Amino acid sequence: MGDPQAPLAVFLRVLDRHGLLGPDGWLASDVELVSIGDHFDFGGSDQRESAARDGLAIAIWLASHPADQVTLIAGNHDLARVGELAPFDDATFDRVHAQAVAAYRNGEPDPAAERALCQAYPSLATAEVAARDFSAFCSAQRDLVWALLRAQRLPLAYAPSARLLFCHAGVTREHLAAVGAAEGCDARQAARALNGALDTAVARHAGGALEITALHRPGSFARGEGGGMLYHRPAHPDLPKSQGHDASSALGRRFDPRRLPGGLTQVVGHIGDAKCRELLGPWAEGKPVPGELRHLHTDGASVRYAGGLPPGDEPDTSATLIFIDGLMNRTPVESYAVFEW
Repeated sequence: MGDPQAPLAVFLRVLDRHGLLGPDGWLASDVELVSIGDHFDFGGSDQRESAARDGLAIAIWLASHPADQVTLIAGNHDLARVGELAPFDDATFDRVHAQAVAAYRNGEPDPAAERALCQAYPSLATAEVAARDFSAFCSAQRDLVWALLRAQRLPLAYAPSARLLFCHAGVTREHLAAVGAAEGCDARQAARALNGALDTAVARHAGGALEITALHRPGSFARGEGGGMLYHRPAHPDLPKSQGHDASSALGRRFDPRRLPGGLTQVVGHIGDAKCRELLGPWAEGKPVPGELRHLHTDGASVRYAGGLPPGDEPDTSATLIFIDGLMNRTPVESYAVFEW
């Protein structure tokens, strides 16, 4: 299931429409569910309190199932609770959010007000971070994320087979090399290496923002917006939207899809269809269909992005992304697709 950034009622209706719930309202006993990350933050400032409650409720509902039935993948919004938002309690964040909204001005920031805000609260890279991106924060979410991380219930990746890798925003060859995964490794080996790096970071954490060496860097006023495998998006490197981004950096916010590891099919969330088409430009084909699954395929030289699932006849050395974030909060329930493997 793609990013569950939506009201609890919508989230449950999506599951029910796909026949995944039992008569008791929990997942049916024969269902194994992977939630691809980003369990918090949706809507505008007027929904902030309800979004905070519903995001927490969704994460608790998922985590209340057995570990062999539900896998919660870590997304950037999840790790922001122990990253950019680590310094805040509820009362402080309420004040910061109000200041951030005034500085952000609906996408036309006041530079002086934004700078003053981020100097006062240096874990924020921009006013937008508190005004919009992570606006539905509450400290109970952070407590839950830490509990899940320490219990190894919020991994970076999950591999149900040697070819198929679930992760929030995809991994490149640079990420796998950074965690010591051998070139040409299979999905299970990749997942073990990625999750090992996360577990090491959690075990060594001594305060402040959680950072995962060479994989995930939280944002801050000093370093700018967050980057790495939970933040990045595939992009055509020649397009204006990619300028200023090092698409080969493991800690960047864009990646050239030709740097995906061959031999793997990755199932990812994090990005909707419109943003994919904007960043991929001439590599995108067809027309948008709300809520549908999409795919990207590359042989290391050419790239093709289109709606629907890949045809299944790709060479074993090729790389494929399957995108499953159908923007749950903006898409009619009857149109929202889930991925069955």
